[in-house]
Amino acid sequence: MGVKIAIVNSSSFGKHFPEHIERLKALGEVERFELPHDMRGKALAEKLMGYSVIIASVKPYYDKEFFEHKDKTLLITRHGIGYDTIDIKSATEKGVIVTKVEGIVEREAVAENAIALLLDVMKKVRSASLKVKEGKWGERASFIGYEIKDKVVGIIGIGNIGSRVCEILKYGFGAKVVAYDPNLSAEEIEKRGAEPVTLEELLKRADIISLNASLNRDNYHILSHKEFAMMKKGTFIVNTARGELIDTEALIKALKEGIVLGAGLDVIEGEPIDENHPLLAFDNVIITPHTSAYTYECLKGMGDKVVSDVEKVLRGEIPEGVINPEVLEGRPWKI
Repeated sequence: MGVKIAIVNSSSFGKHFPEHIERLKALGEVERFELPHDMRGKALAEKLMGYSVIIASVKPYYDKEFFEHKDKTLLITRHGIGYDTIDIKSATEKGVIVTKVEGIVEREAVAENAIALLLDVMKKVRSASLKVKEGKWGERASFIGYEIKDKVVGIIGIGNIGSRVCEILKYGFGAKVVAYDPNLSAEEIEKRGAEPVTLEELLKRADIISLNASLNRDNYHILSHKEFAMMKKGTFIVNTARGELIDTEALIKALKEGIVLGAGLDVIEGEPIDENHPLLAFDNVIITPHTSAYTYECLKGMGDKVVSDVEKVLRGEIPEGVINPEVLEGRPWKI
């Protein structure tokens, strides 16, 4: 038998497209793992000992201690576009290739879900629907929503997904879009359809804020107490990026004070959460379980990329979109 392949916490991988599992089985032994989301280090390394290929979900954490204790690993391939839970420096030092799904694969699915969440919190779709199920049609006058047209939308992170959110809201709904993205020039932001602004200006002007940034050390809690205090009273927030971009305590305070009028969150700090999370007590907050990429089209594309990465690495070829290309020197992944 060939290599041992571990599918870690990626419950959607291979479920709707079993051909992805079959292609992996042609390469070696395949096993699924459901591990605690906060697992890391030596404990995680021991669980995955002997598996030289890892298909990784959002969590757990592949940190420095993990790579120090793990035996030979050829590849960690993310079944997704974010890789903030993988210590890339340590992976490179141990000769481990790290790959991810190209952003374009998730672009449409995540952007459309951002719009779905926004429409729900602004139009009160879910709340009104539940009243009908309760036989309370007569309460319909209490569900007065807001229109997007002519609102100022502030996009934090106008990259692959953020730029699509911009297109939909600007050209589809007639919103005015401003954007903050320290990784792009003002000219590039303008090309993507938005007015470039500082974060402070965005916070002060926006009626709607969409978070579409990847998570890094510089933007952890990019929205905290100071930032919420700058916002207009009655701002709508949508986050389909990473939960840790928002300070949960600060968001709760802003909701209580009416600074945030509604929030649509597909990601949340410390996810997964249980039914006792304090944000669930707010009727104007919608939380979905990190499902923005869950479309059949997107899952097909994600699975194709992951399987292709595994096949190429095991053939000694270079996969697309290697996050740590310096590891390729000397092609250390050869068996």
